[in-house]
Amino acid sequence: MTAGLVVERTGPAVSIQDLGRPGLLKSGLSRGGAADRSAFIEGLALLDLPLGTAGIEMAELGGRFRFQVPVRFALTGAAMKATLDGERLDVGTSRFAAAGAVLEVGAAERGVYAYLHVAGGIATPVVNGGRGYHGIGGLGRLLRAGDLLPVAPDPVPDSPPTRLERQAGSGPVRVMPGPQTGLFDRDMLNSFEAAVFTRNPRANRQGVRLDHDGAPFSTRAQLNQVSDFIAEGDVQMTGDGTPYALLAECQTIGGYPRMGTVLPADLPKVAQARAGEELRFRFVTVDEAEAAWESDEEFLASLKLARIPHIRDPQDIADLLAYDLIGRPPEDVAGD
Repeated sequence: MTAGLVVERTGPAVSIQDLGRPGLLKSGLSRGGAADRSAFIEGLALLDLPLGTAGIEMAELGGRFRFQVPVRFALTGAAMKATLDGERLDVGTSRFAAAGAVLEVGAAERGVYAYLHVAGGIATPVVNGGRGYHGIGGLGRLLRAGDLLPVAPDPVPDSPPTRLERQAGSGPVRVMPGPQTGLFDRDMLNSFEAAVFTRNPRANRQGVRLDHDGAPFSTRAQLNQVSDFIAEGDVQMTGDGTPYALLAECQTIGGYPRMGTVLPADLPKVAQARAGEELRFRFVTVDEAEAAWESDEEFLASLKLARIPHIRDPQDIADLLAYDLIGRPPEDVAGD
């Protein structure tokens, strides 16, 4: 393990994240982890990292990071303005940074949450089974200027740069009925599916408020509703009938009725929606939800198969001499 990444400047919501701490609901701690799990796992795939690896989550705004050692890295998730020593970078690619190189990550041009992965992974201490910041649970803290982040050794340092070309899912966000969906009458459920919602500026890692122009989504049964467990993806109706879609750091128990649960595959659509962006929802059957289910292990494996070489023009590579160009197959050199 070496100290490999210096935080020189940071946005207001930049933190170390992983895929969370499952199995602690009984202790009052939600899983937490990356707000957009799919984008986070994309970074793992690009660098051949295992699921337990930690990276950096940036919300709306990134920061400036200096690499102390030569290392591969990847940016995924929201499209943030990013440069490496002044050269513009694309999201969804892995790259090589020489020792002393500076990565600048600016404001998001599309989406909310972006991820910076470093080959080997951020190797801060494991606390309660994870390295990720969990604000509600009081675990860890947000990153700040001056932080020195240890980085584990790169497991495959000679891997050529790769990229992923994934099309963002279109269409309504799919919602599976849950144990409290029946509390809402059919007209109310139809109105929910017909409504065009906009993501309210009031949003964080706990959840997203959804605004619309129609009547509130209320049910008389909520007056007698007993608090029970809730989880990320649940669409909860507050006392005034306003829907909130819960995200990674939601509470673990609540008394507001839940109209249904967003499928894990579609929850990134909600997490990455910017303020004012439109969202629509569609109920699906349990069978449809089962068909859409994919474990993290399966998803990571499929992404690794989908990687393609990231070919760069040598004339545009400012750090060309940092690469080992001797004794390597021609396709590897072209891939750099």
